[in-house]
Amino acid sequence: MNSARKKVLVCVCGGIAAYKVCHVVSQLAQQQYNVDVAMTAQSLQFVGALTFEALSGHAVHTDLFNNRDSADPQHIQLAQSADLIVVAPATANMIGKIAHGLADDLVSTLLLAAQPEKLLLAPAMNEQMWNNPAVQANVAMLRSRNIAMIGPESGWQACRTIGTGRMSEPEVIVQMVMSRVPVT
Repeated sequence: MNSARKKVLVCVCGGIAAYKVCHVVSQLAQQQYNVDVAMTAQSLQFVGALTFEALSGHAVHTDLFNNRDSADPQHIQLAQSADLIVVAPATANMIGKIAHGLADDLVSTLLLAAQPEKLLLAPAMNEQMWNNPAVQANVAMLRSRNIAMIGPESGWQACRTIGTGRMSEPEVIVQMVMSRVPVT
């Protein structure tokens, strides 16, 4: 692998939109980004780690305490070495954890160790969840810290309704990544 390539860490959270993140990872790899993937336990209920390993060409990180690299048992280096960290789908739960500095799993620990300007969140949740005052307060808090967000969009949701909360399409997320950290 070319170490000069831009490094993108994709953190996959537990929402139905996790299947769309497969396309994001594939497209970033095809654009010659060095892509690492970290997954929450909940995201593994939607998409398997093997899928992301095949698409990224790297081992997927799923557990805070079961690290393949004993030199970095908390995977902090993943966050620190990334040029950009994409959180998709950014669930209401993960948005709340980031906003309040909670780190109780691998992904939230990585995000707490990251510089805010390296984060790009792609929120995805049901419209009622998105419009919940607690979620909106957390989103406002993150925006005040200059944490970038893309979406959510309005459209068909997994709950069989149309509304705001749908994760931005993979192509839109990839374009945002490419604009923030151009391939060298």
